[in-house]
Amino acid sequence: MKAFVKGDLDGFFALALDNLINILLISSFCIGMLGFEPEFFFSKILPGTSVALIVGNLFYAKQAISLAKRENRNDVCALPYGLNLFTTLAFSILVMLPAQQAALAEGLSKEEADLAAWQAGIIACVGSGLIEILGGLVADKLRLWIPRAALLATPAMVGLLMIAGDFFFKVMGHPAIGFVTLGLIIATYYGRMKLRAGIPVSAAVLAIGTLIAWALYSRGDNPLVPVGGASSATIGLHFPIPVIGNLLQGAGYFSEYLNVILPMGLLNLIGSLQCLESAEAAGDRYPGRPSLVMNGVGTLGAAFFGSPYPTTLYYGHPGWKAIGSRAGYSTLNAICFTFLLLTGSISYIAQLIPIEAGMAILVWIGATIFIQAFSTVPQKHFPAVAVGMLPVVGGFTALIIRHALGGSDTLFSPDLLGQINDNRNFAITGVFASDVGYIFSSVIWAATTVAVIERNFARAAIWMLCGATMAITGLIHSFQIQPFDVVGAVAPAWSWFWSYLATALLFIIIPLIASPDDDPDRGEFH
Repeated sequence: MKAFVKGDLDGFFALALDNLINILLISSFCIGMLGFEPEFFFSKILPGTSVALIVGNLFYAKQAISLAKRENRNDVCALPYGLNLFTTLAFSILVMLPAQQAALAEGLSKEEADLAAWQAGIIACVGSGLIEILGGLVADKLRLWIPRAALLATPAMVGLLMIAGDFFFKVMGHPAIGFVTLGLIIATYYGRMKLRAGIPVSAAVLAIGTLIAWALYSRGDNPLVPVGGASSATIGLHFPIPVIGNLLQGAGYFSEYLNVILPMGLLNLIGSLQCLESAEAAGDRYPGRPSLVMNGVGTLGAAFFGSPYPTTLYYGHPGWKAIGSRAGYSTLNAICFTFLLLTGSISYIAQLIPIEAGMAILVWIGATIFIQAFSTVPQKHFPAVAVGMLPVVGGFTALIIRHALGGSDTLFSPDLLGQINDNRNFAITGVFASDVGYIFSSVIWAATTVAVIERNFARAAIWMLCGATMAITGLIHSFQIQPFDVVGAVAPAWSWFWSYLATALLFIIIPLIASPDDDPDRGEFH
């Protein structure tokens, strides 16, 4: 397989857009919410991020080429890799912000409080990386025990709702840009057409979307593009510098924020396992140990050079493979973002290309992930995939509620949730219980359903005991209501704990109170 093919350009634009969104997000957290000085953000955090992106992307590109040589194929696609959205949110809001506020409450200056927040963040990043590495050592054994339906249910629904769905809403919100670009994606990818002169579809989509956005902006119809240019103060060479001293100074934050670090590290581990299973279902079987260990190494690299934000394998390998990406798109991503982050020119790219220009590409990626779940598992396991999708629906619904209530400046409270539950007959507390640790819940319920379909009720009971263990440790279902959000509490979820135990007992006694029903009139699932 060649190190670079034409389809890699399409894959590069899609992956670059995904990473750009995450970088804009961490910029809003660091400079906006935390109030870090822009110079600090561009000289410390972004260079550390570049280390993780170049090391990881080059590794996964080389891994793809090695797999292609080993299996004598030319259609191997590298694992997509980049910044981790979940931990970006968690470490910013649940680690860095509390550390900063605690420092200010102790009378420290804003500069000292910012330093404390950053040190807490990079220590959390180290913890996440260590969990990923340790989990990677047993990844292949875990994949043997967890059924495929359980590993694909979460990516499928995340793809449909949180990737395709979220960006489809943006398409509908900005139809002048979204309809044309989505139409081009559908015509070329689903209609199996290719543009003349070999123009990459993703490049055409970004170019058309950007031109329309700027045309609308110039008329004042739709101010998608920020007013003014990026600050010239951000431009310059910012080489990564190890921050070992700061890591040692902030080591105490590890135990203080372990209740956030541990669940986020485990979520990243399970998510990466799901990415590997998704890639294998698409035809590319990568070994778990090196793939996940490298993911952890990338996260440690980010922390050691000053970034508090872990990296991860991305859902979406089937989508990237379907548009013709191989190994080169990963290499291009490494080179491009290394340049953009080390020079600070990422700020100009963010000003030039609005996210809305490429939203149609991510609709395609998300839809492709969803399709894969039902095309690569045995038909009799379809119910397990469907059941495993439901916790993700809870997570997406919770996200919508947060947007709606937060956007209206409505304070969260037990009374408000009770009022919604009673007046609208909507189980909103169940939504937030589903939201906490929904990746874990998805695996547990899907795997349980597979075991039941196979009439292995002992294994189904074991999965329910896994759920009870996670509930009692607060990894799933446990939430607390704060004025501006409902967040995971990492405290025992007693109601769910006892319910999981009762269901485990049910599966143990089912063979004693029921017998197999193989009546042909009932039929199997089709």
